[in-house]
Amino acid sequence: MAQTIVKRSVRNCAILARAQLALLWTRQREVSTKVSERIEELRPRIGITMRIELETNRFYLARYYGEAVEAAGGLPVHIPLIPRANYVRGVMDSIDGLLLPGSDSDMDPLRYGREPHPKLGSVHPEKDETDLLALAEAEERAMPVFAICFGIQSLNVSRGGTLIQDIGSQQPDAIKHEQGAPRDRPSHRVRVLDGSILRDLAATDSVAVNSHHHQAIETLGSELVATAWASDGLVEAVEDPRGDRFVLGVQWHPELGWERDNLSQALFARFVDESRKSAHSTATEGNRVVVRA
Repeated sequence: MAQTIVKRSVRNCAILARAQLALLWTRQREVSTKVSERIEELRPRIGITMRIELETNRFYLARYYGEAVEAAGGLPVHIPLIPRANYVRGVMDSIDGLLLPGSDSDMDPLRYGREPHPKLGSVHPEKDETDLLALAEAEERAMPVFAICFGIQSLNVSRGGTLIQDIGSQQPDAIKHEQGAPRDRPSHRVRVLDGSILRDLAATDSVAVNSHHHQAIETLGSELVATAWASDGLVEAVEDPRGDRFVLGVQWHPELGWERDNLSQALFARFVDESRKSAHSTATEGNRVVVRA
């Protein structure tokens, strides 16, 4: 009889132990799920303006921008090119950082007070206007901005700067800035300004970059400083020196080959981190969504 009671007691203890372990495992999974959900909530939403294909009337965007943003910890959000102020304002209310990508078009020179050069490329008004509206909103909100290729040109024009409309014909001593395929191949070096954000990320004063542009910055817009130059003197990067915001633009394409390039990864990581901090700061102040009359 005593042995039977002992066996039952041991069996009951074993059953209880298994039940407690199962409960503990369930709670751990619930905690893990909640932590994962919280991490997703903390991922900043990065708005990326799209391109337009005139022949088919389609908005589109190369995959690499979104992939690089996601890998850096952000949530990429595509912004269709609908150049209406209320629409753009509404989109900007829902994002934490603005990424301006490259484009297969040129900024309309009338927007910076110049007549069209004979070598001016295709102009897409929807792209120009949407980018400029988004930049105006970002400026008002001190929202983090990362501008790439056409994006750095949009940024400069939005600040009152001007562009070289065609490097080949207007800058005869320039190096080759339209390298062709393979597009991710670093084709020339840029000199980086000491003390700049770019210099901190590059950890060197000279880096090799790819190059896919026939236009470039001519005169700098307000609150922008040049932080990198090609050997021919053309501006390859700009930053906003004001301490209350993060604004950085590069003339090359860090999204191309970002998986294998340390500087590209550092650029996206810094931008996403700045967007995360900006979102947290805004939420803390109770102004996550700004309502305007």
